[in-house]
Amino acid sequence: MARKDLLFDVILTPNRSLSPRGFVILMTAVCVVSFAAGLAFFLAGAWPVVGFFGLDVALIYLAFRINYRRAAMHESLRLTREALTVERVDHRGESETWRFSPAWMQVEAGPAANGGLALRSHGRVLMIGRFLTMKERRGLAQALGRALIRARASCLPCAPRA
Repeated sequence: MARKDLLFDVILTPNRSLSPRGFVILMTAVCVVSFAAGLAFFLAGAWPVVGFFGLDVALIYLAFRINYRRAAMHESLRLTREALTVERVDHRGESETWRFSPAWMQVEAGPAANGGLALRSHGRVLMIGRFLTMKERRGLAQALGRALIRARASCLPCAPRA
């Protein structure tokens, strides 16, 4: 597909506010605090407590690694005159793809969309962007709605008749 044929092209990714550099700084701070507290308990004669501080560090590290791995998921939306293609790639790299006709597509964001952006066409509903904020969902719905209007206008023979 030629780039000029695209009317709308966006990749949605979950927000991860802690950068890799921030992760290193946070883990360094956690290690230093745990080591200092563990040393204090060790010197006070409560040496078994040291193992729990090490376990805390390992669990915090594991939780962040899982979080970063899940950040690899994304959803892409590509709109041409002929189709809206939605591809969802999960954190394991497995993908699913859906195709909709822009002539019949409805986009809905808000409370009725159950925490996501609802794409409706011919009785089918696809929820996307559940990880987006409400403001981001509304902005995406407006942008996609405008692009759908352009797609319908550029394909008048395939538009639904009123």
